[in-house]
Amino acid sequence: MPTELTLYSYWRSSAAYRVRIALNLKGLEYSIRPVHLTRDGGEQHTAGYREVNPQQLIPVLTDGDRMIRQSLAIIEYLDEAYPDTRPLLPVAARDRARVRALAQMVACDIHPLGNLRVLQYLERGFKASEKQRQAWSRHWIATGFDALEAMLAGNHNTGVFCEGDTPSIADCCLVPQVYNARRFEVPMQDYPTIARIDAACRELEAFKAAAPEAQPDAPATA
Repeated sequence: MPTELTLYSYWRSSAAYRVRIALNLKGLEYSIRPVHLTRDGGEQHTAGYREVNPQQLIPVLTDGDRMIRQSLAIIEYLDEAYPDTRPLLPVAARDRARVRALAQMVACDIHPLGNLRVLQYLERGFKASEKQRQAWSRHWIATGFDALEAMLAGNHNTGVFCEGDTPSIADCCLVPQVYNARRFEVPMQDYPTIARIDAACRELEAFKAAAPEAQPDAPATA
């Protein structure tokens, strides 16, 4: 077991959210170091945090003297560094490839287009209104969910969760993106398989404890 795991996190960051889920599923103890993404222009832009992550993004995980960046890399590191805890990838190579593909559809294709810095640039660089930024986010989430729903609903490997009946890295990515979808008022009735898997995940304590409103830095009204 680790002697010290620390996660640089923000309560509403979906990238940090997916790592919190992974840590909880694996039963690993960790502490949260909040980085407020909007206060005073964003604490991720401070000189001190740039030393932690030159990209000025979260999450970052420290494991002793190791520092790991990028959420999917962090999750796979946890699986490899702590193999005696619950695995987050299947055993068979083709099943692992499917799970990685589902996870990357969210983390690489959907999520980046609605990330905070993208929305801020739309406002700053193109004078996009709040209504326009929300429409942008809804469009790209729906575009991604159209494909994701088809891949999940049409595959016999889909079970209670994205891959069979055990949560995987794909579920770690899916649930935070559904949280974002609801936040931007994407009609989830259009995605019954995604909604069903999300509901099953959110029944588990690992997902409940990782939820934005359960975080120490969440505002009281969250």
